[in-house]
Amino acid sequence: MPSSQHPTATPVRYRQPGVVLTDHHFAVPLDHGRPDGEQIELYAREVVAGDRADDRLPWLLYLEGGPGFGARRFVGRQAWLGRALKEYRVLLLDQRGTGRSTPANRQTLPLRGGPREQADYLAQFRADAIVKDCELIRRRLTGGAPWTVLGQSFGGFCVTHYLSTAPEGLRTALLTGGLPSLDGHADDVYRAAYPRMQRKAAAHYARYPQDVERARRIAAHLAEHGPVTLGGGYRLTVEAFQSLGILLGSGDGSHRLHHLLENAFVRTPHGHELADAFREEAHAVLSYAAHPLYALVHEAIYAQDERPTNWSAQRVRAEFPQFDAGRAVAGEEPLLFTGETVHPWHFDVDPSLAPLRETAELLAARTDWPRLYDPARLARNEVPTAAAIYHDDLYVDTAHSLTTARTIRGLRTWVTDEYEHDGVRAGGGRVLDRLFTLARDEA
Repeated sequence: MPSSQHPTATPVRYRQPGVVLTDHHFAVPLDHGRPDGEQIELYAREVVAGDRADDRLPWLLYLEGGPGFGARRFVGRQAWLGRALKEYRVLLLDQRGTGRSTPANRQTLPLRGGPREQADYLAQFRADAIVKDCELIRRRLTGGAPWTVLGQSFGGFCVTHYLSTAPEGLRTALLTGGLPSLDGHADDVYRAAYPRMQRKAAAHYARYPQDVERARRIAAHLAEHGPVTLGGGYRLTVEAFQSLGILLGSGDGSHRLHHLLENAFVRTPHGHELADAFREEAHAVLSYAAHPLYALVHEAIYAQDERPTNWSAQRVRAEFPQFDAGRAVAGEEPLLFTGETVHPWHFDVDPSLAPLRETAELLAARTDWPRLYDPARLARNEVPTAAAIYHDDLYVDTAHSLTTARTIRGLRTWVTDEYEHDGVRAGGGRVLDRLFTLARDEA
């Protein structure tokens, strides 16, 4: 089933303020074990400083977090990009299934067949396949020269796999909030995650104590009146409302959550109801329509060997009864927010996921996942490597990251509580500059 839309497309070059951009399309095997089999398309945007557009520069590949998010669409030299463009030609890759690469969503996946065929297809969308994609692209763009790779969050998981399997392709490896556990099961990941979520919720309420009653009131309203329909048909249940805690992992997330909660209700002829503005903003945070792969393969990124994930976040949540919203509704304690977890009920409340429920069940039951990391090879690492580890990161456990950092030979870490998980974006060029300094042994 050929799916490449631009098999012979000439790269398109255009400008934004201060930069020159080039669109690239690459055909790669769906299954790298069958290089002559079906091909899918990858899209990547090349960015270079406007005054260096024709210079011979080394390449820096950026791998976005997720899974399931396309590379960030910068305008000009935003965030860390300005620092990178001082030295590099940057490639912003839409990983397979995301952005302008061959899409994987409720509209396209039925082309594969039924849920079994869809699950088999999506099993090819983890870090191992992504790194093989990167290696094919690298050889086509650089003529075989190694490149520097910057991995944010799940992108850092991909970089760790890169170091495990193809370090010869790397000149330097940089990771921000993305050092994974090398051998931990998804259950281990979530047993560490729920206490972090509780701490983030407590920190939010310490900053905004008025939100304790606001969150309780919203949860009580949903418990009494049932789910509220948001944009696109998304059904806001109590559990879905709790998952707005995903905001608490970013630098401005607590403030955004506060602003969302403070205008939740409006008085109507029928009594108080959740305001349209609240519904619209909540839907923008909660909907998976723009990134369904995040829900579909989120737990699969931790899967190795013959252990299924089996809806790990849902099972492990039962070990933390303090997350039961009923306690908050009864006035016993503040409502705890969640986030960074995917549950079976997501496929009931979100119309963008509902047609894929059986596919998700099959992925959760899958037992033939290959190993992603090679600790022995990482212990022999020779690639200059540096990682920013964010203290008490909501999304990636700090203790797991530090354990992995000790395994990777020569890796230098910067552990900081200055930033949350989005530090590489929120910090402008400062985080990237610090990682360059560490990797180059200049500090």
